[in-house]
Amino acid sequence: MDKLRKVLDFCIHHQTILGYSTVSLLTAASEHIFSSVVFKCPCNSENMLYGSVFLIVPAFILFLLGYMVNARTWRLLTGSCPPEKRRSCRLCGTCARYCLVLAPVTARALVAPLTWIAVALLGASFYECAASGNGLIKSFVCKDKGQECHNLLAKIPCNVKLLEKIPDELPSLQAQSQLIGWLLIASIMTVALISTCVSRCFSPVSYLQLKFWKIYLEKEQDLFQIKAKEHATKLAETNINCFFEATDPAPFQTPSNEDWRKISFLYTFDSEKQYYSMIHKYINTNRGENVKFGEEGQKRSVLGFVDETSANESGF
Repeated sequence: MDKLRKVLDFCIHHQTILGYSTVSLLTAASEHIFSSVVFKCPCNSENMLYGSVFLIVPAFILFLLGYMVNARTWRLLTGSCPPEKRRSCRLCGTCARYCLVLAPVTARALVAPLTWIAVALLGASFYECAASGNGLIKSFVCKDKGQECHNLLAKIPCNVKLLEKIPDELPSLQAQSQLIGWLLIASIMTVALISTCVSRCFSPVSYLQLKFWKIYLEKEQDLFQIKAKEHATKLAETNINCFFEATDPAPFQTPSNEDWRKISFLYTFDSEKQYYSMIHKYINTNRGENVKFGEEGQKRSVLGFVDETSANESGF
């Protein structure tokens, strides 16, 4: 039992890394299946289009799915343009306003598509097919060689032995693909490390306070889920009983729309007044009456977990 608890604690404390690793492994496995089972290079003039579609389109679909499954996306958009504010709500203005908030969401959404592209480049099947139909490569390799050279180049993905009939100047398409793949992986890791270091350097709180903050949010959301279920159950029981018994309901205190709206704002950091969540801020400002709730304050990327924890625990 103790070992199981240690495993669960490890998974909870490293859920972000484990999540990224799982997504990357699933993406790599899917790419392998596609390249070995589904992908069949036509080996004709359609090589460029066919190979590019298999390399880019699945990555784009994974990018969109990354946005869809990220809870912070829906926390950001839900209620941002209510009916009473529809006239003053402009799509361009909303996008510009939330650009900074969407930056970390975009970074997370890029994990799967970049993994797809990197693994596909290391496998070389997609790139080899697309490059063999690329006009620039054809003009470089088959300069003054005639149409037969163009035809041979397009058939290389289907018959590797045809490489012997191509001039030695041709760089291996497979080697090109793998080289680009490793460069892409190295670039991703470098950017990820630099962005993490910069984010932590500009953190408004210390390392230990950051750990405490995350523990607080976990406990707050656990209690919120328990209390919300109890409250919803009591309200549902009251309404059902009144329906079947044909009686009037007793007064039942529940948060108003304005209360829900205030605790649903995205978190902004205020160096003068320390709040660990929007509920914390709501409670300590006389139910939000002593301060204006909205987009005031500073958005810090290192504190993005405040909104993500809340949204993930809520199931949206």
